[in-house]
Formats: sequence, C-alpha cells, structure tokens
Amino acid sequence: MRINGRSRLACKENVGQMLAQGPSGPPTTEPTITIGPLGNLPVIKDLVVDLQPFWDRLEAIHPAVSRSHQLEAADASWPAAAQGETRQTPDRRALLEQAGNCIACGACYSECNALMVNPQFLGPQALAKAQRLVDDTRDQAQADRLAQLGADNRGVWGCTRCMACNEVCPMEVAPLDRISQIKSAILANTSPAEADRPVRHRQTLVEMVRAGGWVDERQFALRVVGNGGRDWQGLASLGALGLRMLVRGKLPLSFERSAGTAEVRSLIDAVRAAETSARTPIADPSSHP
Repeated sequence: MRINGRSRLACKENVGQMLAQGPSGPPTTEPTITIGPLGNLPVIKDLVVDLQPFWDRLEAIHPAVSRSHQLEAADASWPAAAQGETRQTPDRRALLEQAGNCIACGACYSECNALMVNPQFLGPQALAKAQRLVDDTRDQAQADRLAQLGADNRGVWGCTRCMACNEVCPMEVAPLDRISQIKSAILANTSPAEADRPVRHRQTLVEMVRAGGWVDERQFALRVVGNGGRDWQGLASLGALGLRMLVRGKLPLSFERSAGTAEVRSLIDAVRAAETSARTPIADPSSHP
C-alpha cells in the first residue's frame, strides 16, 4: 500500500518511524499516518486494487525459460529439449540473482511515472523479470525477446529513468538497472541497418561521441531519421527543417572533434569490454553442477 505517500510493504514498516516521518496535522493534534491503495492500478474498494493489469504485463514478456528458438513454440518443443540438464557457470548464474529477488509486490509498478503517461508501458517489474530471461543461458529465445522488448515505447525505451522504481523496491532488485541491461543487450545485438529508430538513435549517438567526442549534427539526423539513406520518407521529412537551419546559420558546415576525444573513446571501449566480459561464460557450463 501507499504509506505517507510512498509505496511500501506494510509488514516491514515501523509505526513509530512512520509517525516521526509522516505528515502531521496542526500543532494541537496528534501526528498521523496516511495510507492508500497502490497507484497505477484500478481501485476496487478502500485499499484493494485490481492487480490484473500488473499480471497481464508479466505474462506479456513470456516469463518462463524457452528451450525453443521461438517463444510461441516453447510448449511444443519442451519435452524433446528437456531430456538433459542445462547447466550454468556460477558467473552466469550470478547475473540472474538480483532480478530473481523480486517478490512481485507491485511497489515499483505503483510508483512508475512512465506508466502514468504511457498506459501501454510494460512496467518495471515485468522488464526486470525479462532481463533475467535475456541473460539466462538456458533460454533459446533471446532474439525474440530483444525484438519484443525494444520494438516500441511499450518496452524498455518507454522508461523515463526517473529512479522511482529503484527507490521503493524493498528487495533491492533495482528495476531501472535491469532495464538498462536489456538496453545494452539490444544495442549490442542489433545492427544499425536492421534497428528501428529508437535503437538507431542510441547507437548513432554513442558511435558519434566515440568518434569525435560529441555529436556531429550534420550527420546525426541523416543516420537516425534517414537510416543512412535507406529510409527515403525519413530523408524527405528532413528537407524543410534542414533548409531552415541552413538559412538561419544553424547547420554547421564542418565538424571539429572535441578536446579529450581519446579519453572519451577509451571510456566507451572500457564500458563495452566490461559488458562483454560480464555476458561471456568464463568456463564451459557443462563442467559445473
């Protein structure tokens, strides 16, 4: 429930602390604690909310390990695929632990600002669960999952990075961090030519900053909106804007690298190397029970 305006587990909160922190009335009255139903969910009565939208979003990300190459065929292929153990290294298993701590309490969902403005957003809890499956070496539907999670603003790109989910999670799952891991996986596994515009925007931004320390405004829109010349409708939509920018002197005719470009490039490469190392098994999974 919401206690003093914040989604919390009532069983873990101390009444004395809530009285000390909570809203107080006029000086002549006793301190009070305010309680209310979870947010972003239909209220049935008093503190009771309809959790069906919460569970629908969890179901939408296919929250079980798939041993098939397509999510839709998972049930049919399971008997044949399950004829032996699928083992993992301790390092790979460790990638799943934080998301696995989720108890589906709904606190992050209740506080999610993205859901308030985008009712189609999958929400932090479902996406944190999805990260666990994306990084699970037993799952054979990673490509399908990444395509679903990165397709539009219903998935990870709909997150506003407000940090509210991390702040209220009682199990330290840090849903925002899990969403960021999915974004990294999408960017690493999608070629610019095949990427949709949100993914291409992020890929182009990183590559340009890596190359020159900041964004080359002459090329950015052409690569993102025009898809490097492949999207003629996108290119056409840039014509009027580009002409106005040129006439008003807002379109740079040359590009100069920023100071410290080499340092920026080394930082980006170091982050990429660390992410690759974290996702690469150190030893043969079959050698571990």
